[in-house]
Amino acid sequence: MHLVYPAVLAALLFCVGLYGVLARRNAVLMLMSVELMLNAVNLNLVAFDVWLRDILHAGQALTLFTITVAAAEIGLGLAIVLLIFRNRGTADIDRVGRLADGDETTGDIEKESGATVG
Repeated sequence: MHLVYPAVLAALLFCVGLYGVLARRNAVLMLMSVELMLNAVNLNLVAFDVWLRDILHAGQALTLFTITVAAAEIGLGLAIVLLIFRNRGTADIDRVGRLADGDETTGDIEKESGATVG
């Protein structure tokens, strides 16, 4: 098996995921982009495991571990995004200021400009 094909596919998947993390402002789309990057890593792990003909199949074992961690990460991440959406009404990363009680999404801007909240 040629190692170039899965490596190029994994690089493309990772680049698409990286673009999604850097360019998107929706929290759900950012989580999906992180999952794409993790899948690119998994593809590389399995491809190198097959290419090196490892007897212990360490690449496949690490892939199972990565899938487990990714499932836990997406579960917690979606729960946090859902709570933010319920409290703030948006999943936009730029509009969510800091995680505090109350509506303080524009509080930092108003403090800098000297405007009062009325």
